[in-house]
Amino acid sequence: MANRQTSGGATTGYESELWAMADALRGSMDAAEYKHVVLGLIFLKYISDAFEERREAVLADWGEEAAEDRDEYIAENIFWVPREARWAKLKAQARQPTIGQTVDGAMTAIERDNPALKEVLPKDYARPALDKHRLGQLIDMVGNIRVGDAEARSKDVLGRVYEYFLAQFASAEGKRGGEFYTPRCVVRLLVEMLEPYRGRVYDPCCGSSGMFVQSVEFIRAHATGNANGGNARGDISIYGQESNYTTWRLAKMNLAIRGIGGQIAHGDSFHNNRHPDLKADFILANPPFNVSDWGGERLASDKRWRYGVPPKGNANWFFPFSGG
Repeated sequence: MANRQTSGGATTGYESELWAMADALRGSMDAAEYKHVVLGLIFLKYISDAFEERREAVLADWGEEAAEDRDEYIAENIFWVPREARWAKLKAQARQPTIGQTVDGAMTAIERDNPALKEVLPKDYARPALDKHRLGQLIDMVGNIRVGDAEARSKDVLGRVYEYFLAQFASAEGKRGGEFYTPRCVVRLLVEMLEPYRGRVYDPCCGSSGMFVQSVEFIRAHATGNANGGNARGDISIYGQESNYTTWRLAKMNLAIRGIGGQIAHGDSFHNNRHPDLKADFILANPPFNVSDWGGERLASDKRWRYGVPPKGNANWFFPFSGG
């Protein structure tokens, strides 16, 4: 299917058509809930595609026993997918009334065998409010796209789909969508201004990790023929924090699908700073502007106020007063 370029640089085509099909299955569920249903399945399809491609290669070279050896996958930076979590099983049971339990079991098994994904994947597909017929349709639909094999990874198919869906969910949620997604054009502008070629990059309210993804893309785009360029993974270290638990999970998945490592903590950076000793070279953030009830009265003696104590009634002043 041919792709089309929008004026903002985002690739559309199958992304927009996939969104249209997925959104048609949403029913009465609001976007805030449905995004986790869809993005969780797309993530599962991604790691399944990568796993199956590697499995076929190992099977051809070394046989069945080696193909079930977890180390053959971990050594290639591919998530291990246990038998009960493989896409073929989900596809075979997609139209069964127990498909919700099957998906939850798959997510649990993947987290169990891949510590980097612990507590990250959604595991509430069995809840009564989620129509199991629609869930089966969604699994069939997602099963028709390849997002995790070598060719798809080289084209960042999943990254484009994931980013497109985040933008669409933000639009569907309206103003609240800004809690987990900052428009790509804004993120790109901030990154281009700061030019984070190397060092520690920090986002104290990182949402779905868009600032970090764009920072890595910036380095990769400028690595060739630029003295400041280099290996994106080796040149920057990523640190972030997100207070919303479900958004924190999106952030972790967003980095995982691109193979980007980072220390992304869950918690309120105002009152539970998880990186208190961090000396960052770059701070990129879309802070919670105009929040009046941010608990400033509890932070009167906070050591971050190197430029004075910010007013208690508006979170806008927190970041400039903290020296960040």
